[in-house]
Amino acid sequence: MYKNNSMVMVRMTFAVLLLLPVLTKGQNALPVKIQVDPQHPVQTIEGFGASDAWTCQYAGLWPEEKKNKMADLLFSNGFDKKGKPLGIGLNLWRFSIGGGSAEQGTESGIRDKSRRQASFLKLNGTYDEHAMPGQVWFMNAAKARGVKKFLGFVNSPHVNFTLNGKAFSSDGKGNLDFSKKEAFVQDLLKTVQILKKQTGITLDYLSPVNEPQWKWNEGNQEGCPYTNEQIAELVRTLSPALKNGGLNTKIQIADAGQLDYLTDHKDTPKSQQISYFFNPGSPGYLAGLPNVDRSISGHSYFTTSSEERSIRIRTKVAAEVEKAGNLRFWMSEYCVLGDSLLKGEGRDTGMTTALFIAKLIHHDFSYANATSWQWWLGISAGDYKDGLVYIDRDKNKDKNDGQVVESKMLWAMGNYSRFIPEGSKRLPLKMENADQVYASSYSHAGKVITVIVNTRKEALSLEIKGINKKQRKIKTYTTSAGLSLAPATIQSDSIQILPESVTTLITD
Repeated sequence: MYKNNSMVMVRMTFAVLLLLPVLTKGQNALPVKIQVDPQHPVQTIEGFGASDAWTCQYAGLWPEEKKNKMADLLFSNGFDKKGKPLGIGLNLWRFSIGGGSAEQGTESGIRDKSRRQASFLKLNGTYDEHAMPGQVWFMNAAKARGVKKFLGFVNSPHVNFTLNGKAFSSDGKGNLDFSKKEAFVQDLLKTVQILKKQTGITLDYLSPVNEPQWKWNEGNQEGCPYTNEQIAELVRTLSPALKNGGLNTKIQIADAGQLDYLTDHKDTPKSQQISYFFNPGSPGYLAGLPNVDRSISGHSYFTTSSEERSIRIRTKVAAEVEKAGNLRFWMSEYCVLGDSLLKGEGRDTGMTTALFIAKLIHHDFSYANATSWQWWLGISAGDYKDGLVYIDRDKNKDKNDGQVVESKMLWAMGNYSRFIPEGSKRLPLKMENADQVYASSYSHAGKVITVIVNTRKEALSLEIKGINKKQRKIKTYTTSAGLSLAPATIQSDSIQILPESVTTLITD
């Protein structure tokens, strides 16, 4: 099918040339040239996602109108009467499988009540299939709005299966009681079955470990350390259990805490995960097992600065994934934690963080060859740069009501997620004189989708050349300080790109 699309683009002479003049004070503008190559597509995009962690367990109990508003913002592919998107059209939703700390309450040792997580499994060993109504509501809401892919991820094994009876480590070492690994695995299968019963959804993916490199010994949230060897032992137990249970759910590993743990981080017992799990000569080789997905996942935390380091780390990931053969890379979690000019503390619903995120998405696709890009909290109630949608809880209503707040991070991510469907091919491009401008292009169903991230404080005059004159009609969607995926249709050789904006261009 792609060959046919390529032929269409060739007949349209779609070797796209974008000329972006650099607007400077007191001197002539220098053109920035972007040459898109439709003949040599790179990776196939699987889509975009976010997680329901922490907040959805109570946001899903809010009044219908408000929680539907949240769901629309995250999942909707619809438009309003003026043609503006109602939401950013995520196609993957991450369901947080809790470790039982919520039932423990203060005895859990997790100080922040909102970060204690429920589980279908009770402390007494029985199951309460209605223990997570808020999260289940959002899962159903995502399905109703067209989300096709669902993943269950585990921060910590249930406290019934940990060494210290807590959902975090006491000493910074692995906390799973491996004598109970079979029971832990059976609990995961039971969770998948309960979710299927409540929603009709069988999880497409199961991620049994999360950021295994960290110590998780501070009691801030649920978490469990693992070495690569321990991960391999767990997966070798989980894999046949899924097969024997008749489940097609794929095991997705390893949600590395930062990208260089996938390649060459100095902490070798927890590093080099691409080769450890996908090199046939490795003692931890897992790719031959049933139900193990041919993907490796990592988080973009602490690898975004400097620019040179950011690109170097991502280029290394791409090279190692390619070396493994038939392997895909997922960037499976990110929010701002503070390894750059930005600090995680302090909510920012404006363009500063939005531009940073848009640039990071560009880097993860263009240098690391990510096929999926997933945000951390779909909904946040905190004063932190961790949410796409924010809520301010009304303390007078037991916090089960309040205000829904949009962010520019949401809409800037939407410049990608809303218009780059699953199955899109990223097209390589060359750029000249493009300081502070980031562009990536994708093809799908005879269309080319180009996302321009303009971090400059000046507007850009953008020209598209090399297109048949009959194809001058260009659809644009712009996110800026005053716009949120605002639509426009342009039939001109020149397009004005706003300062400090993210703009999606769609051409036939």
